[in-house]
Amino acid sequence: MKKYKIGLVLSGGGTRGFAHLGVIAALHEKGIIPDVISGTSAGAIAGAFIASGKTPNEIRDILKRDSFFKYTKLQLPKDGLLKLDGLKELFQNEIGVKNLEELNIPLFVTLSNLNTGAVEYHNTGILDKKVLASSSIPILFAPVHINGNMYVDGGLLDNIPIEPIKHDCEQIIVSNISPIKPKQNIKNLIEIATRSFYMSVNSNMKQVRKYASFYIEPAGIDKYEILSRTHADELYELGYKSTIEVLNK
Repeated sequence: MKKYKIGLVLSGGGTRGFAHLGVIAALHEKGIIPDVISGTSAGAIAGAFIASGKTPNEIRDILKRDSFFKYTKLQLPKDGLLKLDGLKELFQNEIGVKNLEELNIPLFVTLSNLNTGAVEYHNTGILDKKVLASSSIPILFAPVHINGNMYVDGGLLDNIPIEPIKHDCEQIIVSNISPIKPKQNIKNLIEIATRSFYMSVNSNMKQVRKYASFYIEPAGIDKYEILSRTHADELYELGYKSTIEVLNK
């Protein structure tokens, strides 16, 4: 007997995370509610909101209210170009619980420990700090300090974090919003930094395919920039439609 019936794995991918919300909306529509969630970066953000009891539509509205850069703070580039202080405030205002273990649905957050060079999966501790650390793309965002260690985006070492729940679920649904496809035009420093980062993130795909009961990778999602909020509704619909197609096969 497995610990959980349904596990949901949400990859990293910046503002493409709106597609995760469409995926979850489609799952809810089919009566599929996850019993445990594992997320990296954007997947950790979406997972935290869902695990707190918010609906996909509510989350979309919250995140669309202001531009992405309202959640960031420009700083002198000692350890990163930006800080995610505003995102911390958003979490505190909208989610209303302090620790991961207080969420309605168990949530595993993936972090990369810069000091040890190892990936870590956290399901206890201060929620906003752990999720911020999981979302801090190296160079772009400053690392987050936790218990004397520096942490950055969990996607650096595991962007599709099936690992912490792979043996505990009867079924696992994976939503991957960061497929790496050939790209001709790479326009600026941010695109270079983010593409370089995500080039290594799908290295565990063989294991993902082995344990995933349903694998969702919205077609054409790689065309969307990972730090732009202008296509939030399109991404939501893309995630929704792709999930319906997968579930109806």
